Amino acid sequence: MPELRLTVIGPGPAYTRRRGRTSSCYLVEGGGTAILLDLGQGSFAALGARREPRTLDAIFISHLHPDHHIDLVALRHYLKYGCPTATTVPLHAPGDIRARYDVLNGEAGFLDALPGPQLVAGRRQVGALVVQAERVTHTDSSYGFRVTLNGGGPGLVYSGDCGRVADLLALVRPGDTLLSEAAWGVNDSIDEAEHLTAAEAATVARDGGASRLILTHVLDEGRPVASLRAARRVFDGPVQLAAPGLEVVVGS
Repeated sequence: MPELRLTVIGPGPAYTRRRGRTSSCYLVEGGGTAILLDLGQGSFAALGARREPRTLDAIFISHLHPDHHIDLVALRHYLKYGCPTATTVPLHAPGDIRARYDVLNGEAGFLDALPGPQLVAGRRQVGALVVQAERVTHTDSSYGFRVTLNGGGPGLVYSGDCGRVADLLALVRPGDTLLSEAAWGVNDSIDEAEHLTAAEAATVARDGGASRLILTHVLDEGRPVASLRAARRVFDGPVQLAAPGLEVVVGS
């Protein structure tokens, strides 16, 4: 039976002063298939230290805030100029990402080395993996993901950036591993910026029957270690802080 494995490449939030905390990027592998969930600032180099980027089967971008995708620039350059022959990697991302990169770089078709369909809610298969995308509350086009092996079994649920517990509960199934942002940590939420607290992420894990909770994307001001304690007061299963290089076998 093949394993579904998560490797944290970058657990950082939009900004951090913590050394080595590259922004959002998570490698998911199973059955000979490898995908990335997000590719934030600094994560291309961190990924390259663990896996040859051109061997990825797909990249999924949760939403259009740059801390979740800006290293597509580095990846595009590498695929176009750094490989023995020009290579492509399929990109699944919300609607106008391509137009934004064309404007940012002053070049039409800038992401042509990363072809792929627009991301919409629903299921799609990439090799041995099935990715279910569902809208979550954050920006106009934000998604959370549930990744499973094609044969079924426990899944990995990734929140992206999400401000409402109910949105993630729609994705989580009993036994899943929940990789959830908890940007506010132990602080109060700010209404106009949709993110979760550590206690809210733990509420999703508890009420959804998750087997494990991994907190990620915690702001420095959110006090990550205190956030871990807060989450453990709500959810009695295993709780961890995402860290660069953390590897987890989903369902184990």
